[in-house]
Amino acid sequence: MKVIFLGPPGAGKGTQAELVCKRFGIAHISTGDILRAELKQKTELGKQAQSYIDKGQLVPDEVIINIVEQRLKQDDCKNGYLLDGFPRTLPQAEAIDGRIDLDCAINLEAPVELLKERICGRRVCRECGATYHISRIKEGDKCAKCGGELYQRNDDKPETVENRLKVYTEQTQPLIDYYDKKGILVTVSSNRELEEVNVDITKILEKFA
Repeated sequence: MKVIFLGPPGAGKGTQAELVCKRFGIAHISTGDILRAELKQKTELGKQAQSYIDKGQLVPDEVIINIVEQRLKQDDCKNGYLLDGFPRTLPQAEAIDGRIDLDCAINLEAPVELLKERICGRRVCRECGATYHISRIKEGDKCAKCGGELYQRNDDKPETVENRLKVYTEQTQPLIDYYDKKGILVTVSSNRELEEVNVDITKILEKFA
C-alpha cells in the first residue's frame, strides 16, 4: 500500500497517519518530522531549512525530494508507506510521478477557523516530538510519553500560521486537482472527532491492503 495524505496544516494528517500506519503495518514518512530531526541535530540540511520553516515557507523542492528518496530506500518501506507532508507542490508531484506508484491520495479538509485553532493551540515535546493541544493539557504539564518540556513551535504561532495557510492555498491546493484527474483522490472531512475520521479512512484503504 502506497498512500499520500493531502490537506492544509491543522487538518489532522499527522494524527491520522500514525493510526493508519499502525493499523496496516506500513511506514509513516513525515517530511516534517525528518526536517525537525535535522534541525534538532543542527545538520547542514537543518540549517538550510531553518530560515524557510521559521517564516512558514516551504523548503525548496530539490531538498525535500532528496530526503524522501533516501527515506524510501530503507527496509521498513518494503511493505508500503504513507507519505505525510509530501508532495506539497505540483513540481514535487510531477518529479516523483513514475518513480512512486501511488494507490490512493486522501485529502483531509476542514474550515479555516478550525485549522487556525488547532495549529495555534498545538504544543510539541522538545525531546520526542509528541504533539498535544492546549485544550487537553494544563499549564506546566510535561510530555506524557517522555516527560519532556512542551513548547509552541515558531511555525505554529498566529503570525506564521496565516502565511502557512496562504502558502498551502497557493502551492498545495493544485495537487488536489492533479490527483483527482488521476482518479486516486478521495476527500474526507476532518471536521469531526478523530475516531470518526479514522473509521472512514480505514474503510477507504482496506481495499489496498
